[in-house]
Amino acid sequence: MGGLVAQYSNTSSGMGAGAGIAFLLVAIAVYLFYGYCYGRIFQKAGRPLWEGFVPIYNYYVMLKIIGRPGWWLILYIIPIVNIVITVLVYYDLARSFGKGVGYTLGLFFLWFIFIPILAFSDARYVGPAAGGGPPGGYPPPPGYPPAGYPAQGGWDAPR
Repeated sequence: MGGLVAQYSNTSSGMGAGAGIAFLLVAIAVYLFYGYCYGRIFQKAGRPLWEGFVPIYNYYVMLKIIGRPGWWLILYIIPIVNIVITVLVYYDLARSFGKGVGYTLGLFFLWFIFIPILAFSDARYVGPAAGGGPPGGYPPPPGYPPAGYPAQGGWDAPR
């Protein structure tokens, strides 16, 4: 009986190891691709490329380039709240690059397509959308004085 057990071989363990290695290589390739995509987005906002490759820190950097506080990172670990925060972050990201609500929906539902589009397109960073300034990070319209300067006349200005 001992001899029969010694002659038994199982070839499926080799196939399982091969499948595991293949999955690991694909996961590394996907991680590197999306890390590079986030890095390209960060470069457009004036940040270094390497920040896109660092897990968790890249979400912190994303919050900073869209004008949200860094403590929002904690909100990602709260169930249900993390979905709302993701929608808000994608909305602000789209606005920070001059895109609209349609692009926000694309980022939320098809992020695996819209993140590379944002990274490799000619979209320009127009400023933090949530920074409290004009919508979309655009400068104020011409004719308005910068903050801290008095108004330059007008219909009700003293003559």
